[in-house]
Amino acid sequence: MKRAAAKHLIERYYHQLTEGCGNEACTNEACGSSPGFQRMDNNAAAIKALELYKNNAKLCDPHPSKKGASSAFPENSAKGAHNFSACSNGKMNHKDLQPTREDFRDLNYLTEEKVYEILSLCSETEDYSPLIRVIGRVFSSAESLVQSFNKAKQHTKEELKSLQAKDEDKDEDEKETASGSSTAMEVEPEASASSADGPSHGENNVQMLGPVEVSVDIDAVRRVYDRLLSNEKIEAAFLNALVYLSPNVECDLTYHNVYAADPNYLNVFIIVMENSNLHSPEYLEIALPQFCKAMSKLPLPALAKLARLWSQYGADQIRRLVETFQQLITYTVISNEFSSENLVNEDDGVVAATKCLKIVYYANVLGGDLDMDHNEEEDDEPIPESSELTLQELLGEERRNKKGPRVDPLETELGIRASDCRKPLIPFEEFVNEPLNDVLEMDKDYTFFKVETESKFSFMTCPFILNPVTKNLGLYYDNRIRMYSERRITALYSLVQGQQLNPYLRLKVRRDHVIDDALVRLEMIAMENPADLKKQLYVEFEGEQGVDEGGVSKEFFQLVVEEIFNRDIGMFTYDESTKLFWFNSSSFENEGQFTLIGIVLGLAIYNNCILDVHFPMVVYRKLMGKKGTFRDLADSLPVLYQSLKDLLEYEGNVEEDMMITFQISQTDLFGNPLMYDLKEGGDKIPVTNENRKEFVALYAEYMLNKSVEKQFKAFRRGFHMVTNESPLKYLFRPEEIELLICGSRNLDFQALEDSTEYDGGYNKDSHIIRDFWETVHSFGQEQKRLFLQFTTGTDRAPVGGLGKLKMIIAKNGPDSDRLPTSHTCFNVLLLPEYSTKEKLKERLLKAITYAKGFGML
Repeated sequence: MKRAAAKHLIERYYHQLTEGCGNEACTNEACGSSPGFQRMDNNAAAIKALELYKNNAKLCDPHPSKKGASSAFPENSAKGAHNFSACSNGKMNHKDLQPTREDFRDLNYLTEEKVYEILSLCSETEDYSPLIRVIGRVFSSAESLVQSFNKAKQHTKEELKSLQAKDEDKDEDEKETASGSSTAMEVEPEASASSADGPSHGENNVQMLGPVEVSVDIDAVRRVYDRLLSNEKIEAAFLNALVYLSPNVECDLTYHNVYAADPNYLNVFIIVMENSNLHSPEYLEIALPQFCKAMSKLPLPALAKLARLWSQYGADQIRRLVETFQQLITYTVISNEFSSENLVNEDDGVVAATKCLKIVYYANVLGGDLDMDHNEEEDDEPIPESSELTLQELLGEERRNKKGPRVDPLETELGIRASDCRKPLIPFEEFVNEPLNDVLEMDKDYTFFKVETESKFSFMTCPFILNPVTKNLGLYYDNRIRMYSERRITALYSLVQGQQLNPYLRLKVRRDHVIDDALVRLEMIAMENPADLKKQLYVEFEGEQGVDEGGVSKEFFQLVVEEIFNRDIGMFTYDESTKLFWFNSSSFENEGQFTLIGIVLGLAIYNNCILDVHFPMVVYRKLMGKKGTFRDLADSLPVLYQSLKDLLEYEGNVEEDMMITFQISQTDLFGNPLMYDLKEGGDKIPVTNENRKEFVALYAEYMLNKSVEKQFKAFRRGFHMVTNESPLKYLFRPEEIELLICGSRNLDFQALEDSTEYDGGYNKDSHIIRDFWETVHSFGQEQKRLFLQFTTGTDRAPVGGLGKLKMIIAKNGPDSDRLPTSHTCFNVLLLPEYSTKEKLKERLLKAITYAKGFGML
């Protein structure tokens, strides 16, 4: 009886603090109805109630207007029992519930239990206005959201214990009452956290980075949203609250530095982003854009913590977050008319949503299959600097990004790179927004990217949202501007020092000695002044009249690649099963030859030429700074990969059945065996079930890294001589760099037909044009490649496919026996108006089969 009485008194003190007695003229300072009373949250009220009980403080009698209502407050029972203890009969009816509209006005934060209890009361009366008001008040206040849906707070329990310890004279029953009263009141029990140990973990290996602890119970928030969002009226409350909340949060983050003062402020964004209806039309107009603006103001540590937290979500949750921001970007883009005068870069909603999408992008990388430990070491020798001054230095300006392209600050904060991720939670392609790419003025965006002002946003700082075509255009602008810069520097030097004007990287080669001539010239340039490699390439074939406007360079690169990858030379080995080349570890060529090959590859990218090279993906990963691992053997050395995979999966006794050691053998160019110890004394160390993983890792390390270390370092060094100051690594992932160098292998001639333009009297409905396309579509794959080679100078489709080629077919006189001709620099096909389809096909096949060189027409 004594225990029950104590519990009853504490509850009365608690309700007196939170609800008041109802008398507006109450003089009790410990009563919520007192005019000078300062409101407190429910945890503070619980602690204060214990103090009042111990001090035997004054207890107000309920005012007549409050009788029968106080117990309707959800804190009256942690189990949610609706017992009206203040009512004489304890029965609940509509009349008794009328005051509940007012009873929740002092409720400043929510828990899962509170929401369900209020929802239950509202369901019985079929009046949801109390719940709507509570949601509107709590979800429109950052302070309230920070306190809502928290896991059990240990410090609150300690405070309760410290208060109990002050009164040693209280008997054991009273002590138990005090600790038990926290259950009856709003102090959250440990049991409430048992169902939510933290955010749900997807299938990822982010555990290596350590779990991210937050105070909000994310699972509880999700359950609450699931229960409430099915009610349209309640959903409207969330929407309206978000509209009110966002500007205040943006102001707090911009001017008051609230996150530094309270890291739990991040809970606001965690809770709001769990709303699965954020991408619905009602939110896209005002609420979501404003909230994205607020989120984009988070400081870098907060963005990193949010990315780490979201990385612990599963793929479905990541996809929902992506769709939320993508929906806003797409909706805004198609709802407005963006142009060179009205740039999409200046739309605050699109910019903010893109910045928020970046958080999800890095969460997707962190939560994926990571390979952070296998990074190539930097070259021992730095790339030689040009002795010439740059244009910026001549003008008294410091060169930007002199040591290479920029790095995203969030990437640095997280200690992660996109290339570290083998397989993200969801495909990278889902982050690309095509409508945005269609309206983006890339020349303006590139300018903002280079200037790096806070007032102008560049989407190149968020390359994940751009498709390869758009990024390639940005790279093209960067390359061209650098070429013009080098040209102006040369002009200045010629004026100041009287040097001979040489604004281009000129290569004069003999068709029959293209490798010797080109590599000797490039070697001299690389030694004397590597900056000349960044000038525009100008190729001239000795004895031919072709003027290089791009087409001559294309043929030059094609001839160089054919020679370099000739298997008789022996610089690369060729795998018949994969049709791919790999570095020959026993090649007789010196490192300088591999350096020059890297220069050629870099020049092709720099001059926007596509090469017919066939490397495994590991080469492009290594160019981006990653080492090859066992998994890279799958496409580079598939036979070896399968053998090692079988070894790892073998269920018998490896040592007895296979009898292999940590010594492996290879063959040189002449077929002679070469032995190599993977570990010191490897020939005496047997491979067992216990150490076979180590054996496989060392084998892959040797084949992909150590055995070709000198050759690849030289190759990469040459590549970086041309691209070291380019934003290449910043913009592109390894698979995109392959697309950039090699072009697309998918030849969609229907897309080429749709994008082709006509000149000289032809149009798409001309009889000969219809015959022409019927003829081309009837060609086999090899003939189609010959046609592309003849017309454009390369047999590959550019980044984005043949639809991006913009070929022109022009009339070249009436019917005659002349062959079709082409200007490969401009992708122009000159086609006489042949009288029959048969003659057209015969003349065209002869032209594309025997065309070679540049001569007078």
